[in-house]
Amino acid sequence: MRRFLCLLLLLVCGIGAVQAASTQAAPAKNVLVLGDSLSAAHNIPVEAGWVHLLEVRLKEMEPGWAVINASISGETSVSGRNRLPALLAQYRPRVVVIELGANDGLRGLPLADLRSNLAAMIDAAQHAGAKVLLLGIEMPINYGPQYRNGLRAVYAELARDKHAALLPFLLQGVALDPALMQEDGLHPTAAGEPKVLDNVWPKLKPLL
Repeated sequence: MRRFLCLLLLLVCGIGAVQAASTQAAPAKNVLVLGDSLSAAHNIPVEAGWVHLLEVRLKEMEPGWAVINASISGETSVSGRNRLPALLAQYRPRVVVIELGANDGLRGLPLADLRSNLAAMIDAAQHAGAKVLLLGIEMPINYGPQYRNGLRAVYAELARDKHAALLPFLLQGVALDPALMQEDGLHPTAAGEPKVLDNVWPKLKPLL
């Protein structure tokens, strides 16, 4: 009888150890958003920003997924490139959303540098096993057609060459509506953020 109880105890402990190991081995289902003020809820409550709204939607429609918002106002592509490796190591995301380039463009930085930085981020994310969604942005008309067209081409060519998903213009249907934009003309109001999420969602959902 004593031998039977010992065997039973060993069996139960063994099952528990296997379950614990399986739990520890299961990778987190994280979506990492690396962006600038357009993803950092600039001048509005964090809860109103599209990234937080995404987290709410995922809880309802795709349980088990979590969102890590690593966006910082003022972020450029080079600073995002420098920060990304540590974020990948810490969160091991399955999906990386890259929303960078607006501040590069507003400062008139060389498009070749933007392309190089975005390419390095896509490569790093994919090498870490994550799928990538690239969120494009448009420059104001006063930047001229050459620069504006060049910026569009950077996103389109990288998405094609790196096999990444692409949303060509994050603020489609928002940027030209004064009712949905803040007074600076660059950032959506809280009322415009759900529309931003609606732009992102069709491109993100297939990656989950």
